[in-house]
Amino acid sequence: MSVSVSERPGTSGFGASPPSGRTARPGVALAVIAGCNAMIQLDDPVVNIALPGMRADLGLGAVGASWVLSAYLLAFGGLLLLGGRAGDLLGRRKVFLTGVAVFTVAAGARALAPTGEVMIAVRAVQGLGAACAAPSGLALLLSTFAEGTARKKAIAVCTAVGAVSTAGGLLLAGALTSLGSWRWVLLLNVPIGVAILVLGPRVLEETARSRGRLDVAGALLSAAGTASLVYALARAADHDWSDATVVPLSAGLVLLAVFAVVERRAEQPIVVLRLFADRDRLLAYLAVLAVPGALVGAYFFLSQSLQHKGLSPLVTACALLPVPVTMAVMAGVAVRAERLLGPRRLMALGAAALALGNLMLAGLDDVEVIRIVPALVLLGAGMACCVIPPTVLATSRLRGDEAGAASSVLNSLQALGGSLGIALLVTASSGRTSLADARSAGFAAGTVFAVVVLLAALAVRRPADRRRR
Repeated sequence: MSVSVSERPGTSGFGASPPSGRTARPGVALAVIAGCNAMIQLDDPVVNIALPGMRADLGLGAVGASWVLSAYLLAFGGLLLLGGRAGDLLGRRKVFLTGVAVFTVAAGARALAPTGEVMIAVRAVQGLGAACAAPSGLALLLSTFAEGTARKKAIAVCTAVGAVSTAGGLLLAGALTSLGSWRWVLLLNVPIGVAILVLGPRVLEETARSRGRLDVAGALLSAAGTASLVYALARAADHDWSDATVVPLSAGLVLLAVFAVVERRAEQPIVVLRLFADRDRLLAYLAVLAVPGALVGAYFFLSQSLQHKGLSPLVTACALLPVPVTMAVMAGVAVRAERLLGPRRLMALGAAALALGNLMLAGLDDVEVIRIVPALVLLGAGMACCVIPPTVLATSRLRGDEAGAASSVLNSLQALGGSLGIALLVTASSGRTSLADARSAGFAAGTVFAVVVLLAALAVRRPADRRRR
């Protein structure tokens, strides 16, 4: 992949001839990578919609139902760094397609699960597939599209497709649940996975394998540390910050600290620590970690509040559509705006929109569909503006053998950010005497996350300062 900050001639769009070593059909390759992104993002709303029926038919209690969600998150979050390194060593296309195959087979198997225990086990296997596919997919995107406009457009397309899949998934899952069985809903990802497996080998170029061996100690420490953090944060969303939550959280932090020491001394580390030496990349990682906390409240609190008012799950899903629809529409606009404003200013504007949207929702004493639409539009626009700049900053100026590691770190922080966001928002809203007070406190916490993104954006160096380095 290109390591030049400037754009190469002939790579400014999808119709241009690809640089040496890149696929001759970049548009179809992008569709495959974006399809994988959509498949993974679609999974969360699908499982949440199916969960009530699943609990009734499989006899799952509250703890079992939580493990249907947690088993996937633990495997996905814990194995992302390992999945990224495996792509470097074995070939990113091979690991990507293997991950998609595992994810797809597990998605089909869960629809046939006879017991809750089998469902939980299959969900963990599905998380393993996602942990292989997600970082290798992003690394393939980096190797297919050179730095500059083409790569920014590719990231925007993935963002838009992910947003559309979330919107469509909410509606389709709600309709299928109402008309048929929860088992039908769980099959939605299977056709997407099959299409990727058919097209992928034809349009994705295999990357050169890095020489070396797997850092076993680093892999075990990163998997255990990240899984402990995800578990603690997921538990904190449903429980108080008791010893049962603080202990795994502390253990996760200690394990990751030991992981950093081991990686510093390892000859072939699973994560190259020099990735964190670049100031702008570090700030981009901070933004990626904080952004989910500025959005997650819209789905978590508003879905409860709207259904508490008597709206059906399908109508509630329709009421939340302004977020993904605006995000999809604004993704292309954000690419053009980034050319004019630069990543620093665009991310700052997006963070300001996220903060304003959260403040508007925090100030509502009653949730009515017509009153929440302006805030949801702001949240969708803010997300579109806050996804592209940090992704570009985090994946720029990389050596060819660093793409897998950088991609896996980015995906790990996104997974942690979602868990961290919901845990802290629920903590902020707990103990309130009414649903309205809890909702307001939660959106106030969401505003804090948006401010963190804003501060990270303002600390990013201006382009002239980066060029002087």
